[in-house]
Amino acid sequence: MPTTAPALSTLTTAARNAWAISPLGDGVEQYDGLPATVLHDEPHRRLSRYDRATSATAPRPVLLVPPLAVSPRCFDLRPQQSPAAHLLASGRATYLLDSGRITFADRAMGFETWADDILPTAIHRVLDDHGNPDDVDGVDLVGWSLGGTISLLTAAAHPDLPIASLTAFGTPIDYSLIPAVQPLILADRVLGSRAVTAPTAALGGVPRHLVRASYRAMAPKRELTKAVHLARNILDEEALARTAAIDGFISDMPGYPGRAYHQIHTRLMARNELASGTVHLSRRRPVHLGDIRTRVVFIGSETDNIADGPAVRAGVDVVPGARYAAADGLSHLGLVAGPRAAELSWPLMDAFLAE
Repeated sequence: MPTTAPALSTLTTAARNAWAISPLGDGVEQYDGLPATVLHDEPHRRLSRYDRATSATAPRPVLLVPPLAVSPRCFDLRPQQSPAAHLLASGRATYLLDSGRITFADRAMGFETWADDILPTAIHRVLDDHGNPDDVDGVDLVGWSLGGTISLLTAAAHPDLPIASLTAFGTPIDYSLIPAVQPLILADRVLGSRAVTAPTAALGGVPRHLVRASYRAMAPKRELTKAVHLARNILDEEALARTAAIDGFISDMPGYPGRAYHQIHTRLMARNELASGTVHLSRRRPVHLGDIRTRVVFIGSETDNIADGPAVRAGVDVVPGARYAAADGLSHLGLVAGPRAAELSWPLMDAFLAE
């Protein structure tokens, strides 16, 4: 009997967890996200303020900028993996910009839509909500991946915007250093940009289902070994919850607008314009990263399989006064919301914001 009871308990736990992570189960962890107040709600420009139990003590508000085609859950993945919760605990008033679902009707939206309209408007709304804009020296922008790209282009296109600082997690600058995109760059050289982007032009962008499949393909080892990982950790609810959170995050990904994807392919990938320091939002609209006047830090990781360290570190060569901070050992999502982010990457952000 002494050995039977623990074995029965183990089997019961394994069965309960197996049911929870099955398609019929409710998951091992239910997390509805941090409570937030919606301040403005229009298509592609939903602005929310995370609710706080106490008053903010930091002088400047923080605006979180997710990438295109990515769910804003990246900033609040789960209780232990929430940079938004971390910022709140640090005494910072924290806001979130949500571009929402992208459809065929949004195919004309490009980087300039965010750089000239959506993000500048959100910055001013944050300052208006936070208090007297004259008493605050600006908003601290925190962007992940292409969210950092949008923030950089906005700061470059509008140097007078009240941006106090810009933290870019895993934002690639030199695309020639990213192995994952080299097949697309090669195809562009052989076939031409028009041929390579013809399918996305016809679809009005990259549909959300293709975006989700592409993101999974970026981490083949994780996808191929996920079943084994779940089986080995069937008694570890923390490991199961982390896996489920990532799966839910990927399942929430929206699509890319047609024009924005065309700019990503032609301007950022094929022509590597960010690395040159000048991005052409249109034929007559160059944006120079050398015009950025705010403080910038690039946080990257050598083990990021989507935008590895050298591709991110290249930002210090084109943004005046920018610095690079290494959080090696983290994945692309791990940089901003991984289980080790609180140990490796968030302190880098904290130190930069505190300066």
